[in-house]
Amino acid sequence: MSQPDLRARVRAAAAKHVAPVARRMDAERIFLREPLDALAKEGLVGAPIPAAYGGAGMTNAESIIVYEELGRVCSSTRGCLAVQVGLVAQCILDWGSEEQKQKWLPRLCSMESIGCYGLTEPEAGSDVASMQTRAVLDEGGTTGRITGEKWWITNGTIADVGIVFARTSEPDDPRKPHRGITAFLCTDIPAEKMDDPELGHRGSVHARLLLDDTPGEVLGGVGRGFHVAMSALEHGRLGVAAGAVGLHQACLDEVVAFARTRKQFGRRLGDFQLYQGDIADMATQLEASRQLCAHAARLHDAGDEHRNRATSMAKLFCTEAAAAAAGKAVLMLGARGYSNAHPVERYYRDIKGLEIYEGTSHIQRLIIARDIIGKSS
Repeated sequence: MSQPDLRARVRAAAAKHVAPVARRMDAERIFLREPLDALAKEGLVGAPIPAAYGGAGMTNAESIIVYEELGRVCSSTRGCLAVQVGLVAQCILDWGSEEQKQKWLPRLCSMESIGCYGLTEPEAGSDVASMQTRAVLDEGGTTGRITGEKWWITNGTIADVGIVFARTSEPDDPRKPHRGITAFLCTDIPAEKMDDPELGHRGSVHARLLLDDTPGEVLGGVGRGFHVAMSALEHGRLGVAAGAVGLHQACLDEVVAFARTRKQFGRRLGDFQLYQGDIADMATQLEASRQLCAHAARLHDAGDEHRNRATSMAKLFCTEAAAAAAGKAVLMLGARGYSNAHPVERYYRDIKGLEIYEGTSHIQRLIIARDIIGKSS
């Protein structure tokens, strides 16, 4: 299937299954599983997962189209899917044993099971290596018991399986504090819903994982957890960047439609040069974002050594450009843009989460600069 055909297919599915409930999910602060179940039946949940494991076998260049088109109508739904696939399923695909892949990937791709990704802690956000969650390995080193707390975990209270990160040993080199972290596959995770976010992504579930001697199965090898986490975040960042492109497109669509129909001083708003200038800027930034995102996806597909830098560039640029576009959209629609009856108000709130998830803009700048300059010894 060509990329234009794929885009048309995903756009139609998003319009049919997601768009009708997007505002309700946001206004009522509820998660609805039905849109994702419908997308799974159309083969769009497991986009980058090979067909042998129940996925669609798409390239990264194709998968970002799915994330973009979903982000165009509902950031909450896209976020749930990005965790389900970009973090959890992709992580199992890259690091899991054949038994783990056979067990979980078909379930995640079909939405039979929901996944969560337990990395962030109250005192360990950007600084992953400072995590306080601990795990004691059982005899044989293939399983362990985990104790600690994770928070702001998307899908946490509804997850059937989670990837949870915990320290299994202290680092042997103080200059490398990330050593000694291990990833675990856990089921029956004790969790509680966090307070509803006041800003954006109100249609997602955010939870605390309250781990108390919780059993888990090692994923990717003992002490390899930091590498597992960072590889997953690279996939996640690409999905966030694509979602930001979709949100940016939605803002531009709303502004253009308003410019064509709204009249002031006897003229369409679109006939005023200042309005035209803002639309031109939004469209130019959108095209730059889409190209940066596509470039990063191509580098991932090619296994290029600079793919992670390109992904951080895309995540940084796309989210900040979309934030600027959402701010302009609210202003350009005036009172309508400020009202929660209009979608640009939701876009304005949702984009702030995308600037934070999978590494803040500050972290992306550090990754980019260090890749260019080189890490100090």
